[in-house]
Amino acid sequence: MQGFFVMYWAYVLKSKTSGKLYYGQTNDLEKRVYSHNHGLSRYTRKRGPWELVYSKNFATRAEAMRFEKFLKSGKGRQLIKDILADSG
Repeated sequence: MQGFFVMYWAYVLKSKTSGKLYYGQTNDLEKRVYSHNHGLSRYTRKRGPWELVYSKNFATRAEAMRFEKFLKSGKGRQLIKDILADSG
């Protein structure tokens, strides 16, 4: 029997209406972004639509959660600010 490899993601969404950022982690990035944009996530329900502005994959959920925590820190927020500034 062959196993499969699950990837985990830390990600940042940006509200197209307010410019607010949302930081999260998941094992199914496409499904998670869909849920944010279709009212299935309580916090983001009334703040969308959302666009994915950054994501990074990890081998374990623990790593993704650690990186999400970093993104919410001052240095992590600055990293995202720099990435967004570089992307135009």
